[in-house]
Amino acid sequence: MRKITTMRWFTKALAIAISGVLFVALTSTTTSAQHRHRVEVIQRVPVVDPFYSYPYPYTYPPSYVEQNYGYVKLDTDRKDASVFIDGGYADKIKENKKFALRPGNHDIELRDSDGRTIYQQRVAVIIGKTTKLELPS
Repeated sequence: MRKITTMRWFTKALAIAISGVLFVALTSTTTSAQHRHRVEVIQRVPVVDPFYSYPYPYTYPPSYVEQNYGYVKLDTDRKDASVFIDGGYADKIKENKKFALRPGNHDIELRDSDGRTIYQQRVAVIIGKTTKLELPS
């Protein structure tokens, strides 16, 4: 009888230990994936509402972008390239040449339609300032 209760206790302890090891392994892989950099591209969109005058109940004041973001302007003649910021797709170069980004260092990359890197540079973005990049044609 005593051997059976000891075996049950050992089985429960082993199950708890295995569960703990699996939990630690799974949470360590998900937290490293969560710490990747996210790209946040913010553009100013004019809001026209005929029924309410502006300060309408918006959560951000009109000057929020200028006070908290910096800009990167790409000066190039290429029209077929795609812009990637910190490894994430931002937009086509013919659609948008100016990007509002959070302050700090960002990797700006241009890729052609085949996905090959045409241009790559690390840029420091400063609040309220525009960093202009002149790219080769």
